[in-house]
Amino acid sequence: MSGERLKQAVVERALSEGFSVARIAAADSIPDAPAQLREWLAAGHHGEMGWMAERVAERAAPQALWSEVRSVVMLGMSYAPDSDPLAILAETDKAAISLYARRRDYHDVIKGKLKSVAGRLAARGGVDVKVFVDTAPVMEKPLAQAAGLGWQGKHTVLVSREHGSWLFLGAIYTTAELPADAPEQDHCGSCRRCLAICPTDAFPQPYQLDARRCIAYLTIEHQGHIDAELRPGIGNRVFGCDDCLAVCPWNKFAASAQETRLALKDDLAARPLSELAALDDAGFRTLFAGTPVKRTGRDRFIRNVLIAIGNSGRPDLAGSAEALLDDISPLVRAMAVWALARLAPGRSALLATARLAAEPDAAVRHEWLALLSPPDRAA
Repeated sequence: MSGERLKQAVVERALSEGFSVARIAAADSIPDAPAQLREWLAAGHHGEMGWMAERVAERAAPQALWSEVRSVVMLGMSYAPDSDPLAILAETDKAAISLYARRRDYHDVIKGKLKSVAGRLAARGGVDVKVFVDTAPVMEKPLAQAAGLGWQGKHTVLVSREHGSWLFLGAIYTTAELPADAPEQDHCGSCRRCLAICPTDAFPQPYQLDARRCIAYLTIEHQGHIDAELRPGIGNRVFGCDDCLAVCPWNKFAASAQETRLALKDDLAARPLSELAALDDAGFRTLFAGTPVKRTGRDRFIRNVLIAIGNSGRPDLAGSAEALLDDISPLVRAMAVWALARLAPGRSALLATARLAAEPDAAVRHEWLALLSPPDRAA
């Protein structure tokens, strides 16, 4: 079978599996990626994501990962919303969970579909294939731009003229020589909406993300305590952040993906912070089963919920914070102190001395001490 016919068969199978777009990049189509990745890593912008610094050569060049690869099939699946995902930010007593995480885990969904598409490619072409979904050293976004799916916007996320900023990506490496599609050009122009809206100033310059200040990184990847200066900007976002994606003007061309097999779990939308704060480990696992949220674990998630409670401006939520002062996790206890101090400073001051004396964890003690000795704002 000719390369063109094989490509057509692959694209047809991809669309039938629910992918929104499928295009081809040559295996050597991202020559600038290694230098760009090393520069980003050298600046420390990857934060605690140590795995980004591992296998750099393989991550940046497909043929370094698999010497036999000749073509890369890049596939995108839309998860565009049918309403404004930022509206929840005004409901400060409710939890904002990133749109992508209120669905069945896309890794599980897309990998199965990728295997189906790759199976068709292998069977029809008599070629070898490997599939990847965000779990291997593969630079999906540069490859997607090389294949013509879209371009990396100023917020570093892939932007599509047809699907906006709402594409899940997957890759199939193959030994087949498939006709490559033309790369996509940058269409951001002078627009800076995604940069301007970031609540924590995570973009030191256009097209560059400092993950250490990114709410998505802080609430999902970061395992420890979140710096006090960044907590207010998190607002009520308890898992991820959609701000820079949601304001992209190219989203106006994206059709809603509500009818796809990546349907939203309605019970994860606008959950009261008080309910989430009361979750034990079993309750957390049950509520978030099958979603990306589950991977963070209960303690980190409740840390995020308590930051949202502290930002809520709702004194009626102070009880939810106080109830967690004795939590087994220091991560949770520390943020319970911070949230209580924000909502009920008088109550927290009454508790501080006795709690401080009995607290064994240094980070939690630090929060109590900060409460007793607030910074001199006039200095």
